[in-house]
Amino acid sequence: MSVYQTLCFLSAAAMLIAFVNSKIGKMQTTIAITAGAMMLSLLILVAGQNNWFQLTELATETVAGIDFEDFLLKGILGFLLFAGGLGIKLPHLKDQKWEITVLALGATLFSTFFIGFVLYGFCQFIGIEFDLIYCLLFGALISPTDPIAVLAIVKKLQAPARISTQIEGESLFNDGFGLVIFVTLFTIAFGTEAPTLGSVSMLFLQEAIGGIVYGFALGLLFHYLISATDDHSMELLLTIGVPTAGYAFAEYLHVSGPLSMVVSGIMIGNWTRYIGFSKVSEEHLDHFWELVDEFLNGVLFLLIGMSMLLFQFHQEDWILMAFSVPLVLGARYLSVALAYVGFKRYRHYNPWSTRILTWGGLRGGLALAMALSIPSGIWVIEDKLIDVKEIILVMTYSVVVFSILIQGSTITPMIEKAKLAEKEIAAKKAAQEQTSTHQE
Repeated sequence: MSVYQTLCFLSAAAMLIAFVNSKIGKMQTTIAITAGAMMLSLLILVAGQNNWFQLTELATETVAGIDFEDFLLKGILGFLLFAGGLGIKLPHLKDQKWEITVLALGATLFSTFFIGFVLYGFCQFIGIEFDLIYCLLFGALISPTDPIAVLAIVKKLQAPARISTQIEGESLFNDGFGLVIFVTLFTIAFGTEAPTLGSVSMLFLQEAIGGIVYGFALGLLFHYLISATDDHSMELLLTIGVPTAGYAFAEYLHVSGPLSMVVSGIMIGNWTRYIGFSKVSEEHLDHFWELVDEFLNGVLFLLIGMSMLLFQFHQEDWILMAFSVPLVLGARYLSVALAYVGFKRYRHYNPWSTRILTWGGLRGGLALAMALSIPSGIWVIEDKLIDVKEIILVMTYSVVVFSILIQGSTITPMIEKAKLAEKEIAAKKAAQEQTSTHQE
């Protein structure tokens, strides 16, 4: 079966699960697809072990035939981030620019080192010789929140404006910084040359700053192209050029494709939308990209669920998987809480902000793709054939699955309470203003 045929069948399976869920389950679509794919994978594995029917080998080969890392990082990621950027409101982003910067940079860095050192100590305690650099590498790939998972699940719950902007903005912008940390630690762990302060600085400037500048230039180019035509079909078709040729060209320039997609999406969503598109295109822009977003998310989250077929779980893996989930949640809470200690000195926030940002800091396909890029054959427990890649991959998978299925499905009550608190704050403010007016 070709890769194209495989993706066709997986797309049909994702749509079928989404359809059944809309009629029966009423869960959030991406959560339902991930859960459905995991249940299907588990059924295939159990059936194979009990000789009910033999599909394990076929299913494993089918999933393994898709290069998940390549499919996401060099394929659909550009579409998903561009669609996310289109929905960001620039006035909200400006209002929360310092909060987003601190969360995207400082919180990610703190979380990386906290996870790395605590994981290293735990591995030493249980007798697993897992080097510190590999623990830090896991911290680097799991600390950035995943914009795809966040936008797919949290955004649609309509959280209060400031909370929503912080969590969406952080997830869209922390990729560039997270990538620099990951690539640096990856080079230390597996490279032949040790990185220097100069090389790390140049990497950041080239990837992060270069991606932002390139994204601005790309958005400007397509703004003028879209403004030059009144054909509404052509206007929508031109937007596809950004995450296709625009994203692919970023790789040749060695700048951050994800950051460039976010910047160009924000430009077209906040500038071109109102002065470049015809009235018909402006009305259809969001619907068109929501459809693209839903379809690609369905395939991606189905692959996340079925990735379970690729793993071989050992006893040591289960121990580290169970430890990694509370570790990552603890690191997330501390990084957000420390950031809010500073934030609250200058501004008042919704009392549920820290809890929602902690529980809503979801991880997804991006973390799995980075884990899959780690080379195989660097043994940790050689007699059991457990290598660095296996340990990092199963820990990453456990955190991703927990964040999508558990955090994603239980965050709604928090957001509802935050909305209620927002109304109470607004009512108190209005009452105070009314009282001051009467006193005058």
